Amino acid sequence: MNWITLNNLEQLKSISDAEGYSVIFKHSTRCPVSMMAKKRFEHDWDAIPEGTSVYFLDLISNREVSNTIAQQFNVYHESPQILLIKNGECIYETSHGEISAEDLAEQIS
Repeated sequence: MNWITLNNLEQLKSISDAEGYSVIFKHSTRCPVSMMAKKRFEHDWDAIPEGTSVYFLDLISNREVSNTIAQQFNVYHESPQILLIKNGECIYETSHGEISAEDLAEQIS
């Protein structure tokens, strides 16, 4: 799998309109906890089912997109944070040390 860089609001609209599952990983490049969560997530990447779109948001560089995510999916902003979107709705979100590719995969299965 490869990260899909999320850096504009048009992509967010596409995620909302997509059928099935999409994942958004919100990452702060200034936070060591976020870096650790990202590395752990990438280590277990193979747990995520094939065909799942996994988006990576550098929220420091893309603050407007990050703020829109919080409003659009009705979630409290945190970093790092992972959101599972299904058919335009956030059905699962977690943050910090709770981020796990395996837990995310269980939500998809």
